[in-house]
Amino acid sequence: MSVTAETPDAGVALLPRKPARGRIKCIVWDLDNTLWNGVLLEDGEVHVRPAVVERIHELDRKGILHSVASKNDRDTALAQLRALGLEEMFLHPQIGWNPKSESIRSIAKALNLGLDAFAFVDDQEFERAEVAHGVPEVTCVDILDLEEALGRPEFQPRFVTDESAQRRHMYRGQIARDELEQDFVGTNEEFLASLEMDFTIAPAAREDLQRAEELTVRTNQLNSTGRTYSYDELDELRESDDHLLLVASLTDKFGSYGKIGLALVEKGADAWRLNMMLMSCRVMSRGVGMVLLNHIMRLAAAEGAALRADFVETGRNRMMQVTYAFAGFREVERDGAHVVLEADLSAVQPPPPYVRLEVRTT
Repeated sequence: MSVTAETPDAGVALLPRKPARGRIKCIVWDLDNTLWNGVLLEDGEVHVRPAVVERIHELDRKGILHSVASKNDRDTALAQLRALGLEEMFLHPQIGWNPKSESIRSIAKALNLGLDAFAFVDDQEFERAEVAHGVPEVTCVDILDLEEALGRPEFQPRFVTDESAQRRHMYRGQIARDELEQDFVGTNEEFLASLEMDFTIAPAAREDLQRAEELTVRTNQLNSTGRTYSYDELDELRESDDHLLLVASLTDKFGSYGKIGLALVEKGADAWRLNMMLMSCRVMSRGVGMVLLNHIMRLAAAEGAALRADFVETGRNRMMQVTYAFAGFREVERDGAHVVLEADLSAVQPPPPYVRLEVRTT
């Protein structure tokens, strides 16, 4: 099926679509006659499809996540997945009797991913049609067409990084954090302090560039311009004396979030230009959205340079606009959806007390 595009509001930039290659970030699987042969509640005994399981593991190593949307008895189905050694492969499985379009919406909300990043695999035409109607952004695949579908560009990440193979584990760490937060008694700052977060900022190295390109493709809500950068473009900018390309990483007591931030600064004699600033949506609730931005503000102030930032209103990056506002940036120029912001470098904020900041120079 085709993927529908959002209709932009007036004043929102008509940016090029994100590259089709690697667009699918999560595959949602039916169970009966899809993951296994047979109907669990009718046949009692079902037999897993080895070729499907092999594909799930292969895609997992490439950083593509997996979940389940199945009309089944939840406890029985989870017990079957556990017996097959597959339960850990699926994040936020939705097993019950709700429409599968609703199940996919729930998964998307839990993973904080856009619906256009999802594919749905099912053997029944009715279920695929229901999903296509209810969540038309989702790519629907007949299990009989699985091999053909997985060969398409949207299922093929351009790069498979070290972080790709750890992506499922990172999301599982997030589930553990969410569970802790639900049971935590105290203030939000006390909860964040309990996570023991370490935030690291460093100049981008060549081995960071695959992940850096991936961040520009995958990040929407906390992306200042919506622009994507290729590996070669980033490598050229990394080696430019007139530019500063920084990457940010985050860890806590549950493990690593990986590389979650990227910033590109063009250094002028009197003014620096923040051409691109983005943060992974995975850290939106961690109170660290301004750490990288304030570090750049401190660097500009130390050089006696003004700091301006490009911002393009894409319709999906309102959160980044709010981040700039809280950091003290104000609008000084506008051309349609393209805005130039300028920082108040007299009001740079220190890192929040619940984060340990490490700045590396090499």
